[in-house]
Amino acid sequence: MPTDKEIAMAKRLARAIASDISVYNVQKIERGLQNDTLFEELGAELQKGFDHFQERVPHEIVNNTNILESAIIDIIVASRGHVSSKIF
Repeated sequence: MPTDKEIAMAKRLARAIASDISVYNVQKIERGLQNDTLFEELGAELQKGFDHFQERVPHEIVNNTNILESAIIDIIVASRGHVSSKIF
């Protein structure tokens, strides 16, 4: 069972990964939201983020939580409510 410290570390790492993707891929994100192709636009970046997360976080957390997915939605998607999109 993961410790509170491990879960907190995983959350911090997930938010850092999502923040990096958000900062360095503004045009891809906006285009993906506008065209409903976000995950296609960010495919390589998201895969790299998932790989990094899996390397650094205990497998129990990776396999039994949605910490990284939640961070991606919170930081990359929800923060861009101003972008014209079919999902907003």
